[in-house]
Amino acid sequence: MDFYFVKALFGDEMDISRRKSEHIKIALGKPVAFRKKTTGFENYDFIHCALPELDYDEVDTKIEFLGKTLSFPFMISAVTGGFKGALSINQSLAEACKATGIALGIGSQRQSFENSDHLESFRIVRKTAPELVILANIGACQIRNIKDLDSIQKIVDLIEADGLVVHLNPLQEILQSEGNKCFKGVLQGIRTLIQGLDVPVIVKEIGCGISREVAEKLAKAGVTCIDIAGAGGTSWAGIESYRVHPNKKALKFWDWGISTASSLEKVRKIRGVKFIASGGIYDGITVAKALSLGAELCGSALPLLKVLIERKTAGLVSEIESWHEELKTVMFLTGSRTINDLRRDHVIEKKSQIFPE
Repeated sequence: MDFYFVKALFGDEMDISRRKSEHIKIALGKPVAFRKKTTGFENYDFIHCALPELDYDEVDTKIEFLGKTLSFPFMISAVTGGFKGALSINQSLAEACKATGIALGIGSQRQSFENSDHLESFRIVRKTAPELVILANIGACQIRNIKDLDSIQKIVDLIEADGLVVHLNPLQEILQSEGNKCFKGVLQGIRTLIQGLDVPVIVKEIGCGISREVAEKLAKAGVTCIDIAGAGGTSWAGIESYRVHPNKKALKFWDWGISTASSLEKVRKIRGVKFIASGGIYDGITVAKALSLGAELCGSALPLLKVLIERKTAGLVSEIESWHEELKTVMFLTGSRTINDLRRDHVIEKKSQIFPE
């Protein structure tokens, strides 16, 4: 995809809006995948079941998430909003999610604190899909030691969100010249949100993974859902390396992070917390592997945004339906009638040659 074509598509912006626009243009126009690190899902195989003892039409991929039914455990996670061009993107994403019965995460709504120029780029998702599971989004630095929840409640109300995502992005912040390097007090801010908001709070990394230690701290603070967003998909250090030249630090930290599969393996047994797996999820088979390793549902952003730009809304709907069908096929071939069945020891590490009896 031609970078200058994408630049022309999104135009020029100022301040936070400009930064958000730049992120999208770079992600669509430049190679931003991890270079030397993978998600780790390629290290797992499914255990084939030659005798499923069920009909294909019996396979049920539906789950309940935040009080609503999803057609399968999947969401388009935290793409964008808050700049010229974001309205049409978010409207199309909402249309595709509505058509396929999945959830949608909005990009950071911090821009709405700066001015009201692009509020409609966020509102459009609820207007387009009234029944959709929609997640609001704010950065960790914006909720440090927060006392007044009015501003946060407003961004939740703006899109009538079913939940609020607080994204953790210390690497990205430290690589940006305009980044916020102050993270002290974030955990207390999360506690305050949990106690004061009327929607669930989900904590999400943006591509470097969640360690067991961090997951346990979040669990103790009252967090009941964490998006591990591991390494192996899009590198935000890679994206930042294109914004300012030369950014030697960004280049050196391009492959920083815990791989998605490794992160999921380390945190999945923590009680009282459900985990979303994102970071390098690129098809329905990968979704199935993440679910088998303990994820509640999965998310993907850039791979589907690229499909939207290249093939429009109808193409995105078709792609999501293909992922759904691939997941359903894996379930049939592992003898899994429900998503809960799929989570019962249906994968094995390739390095191990001993299959369970």
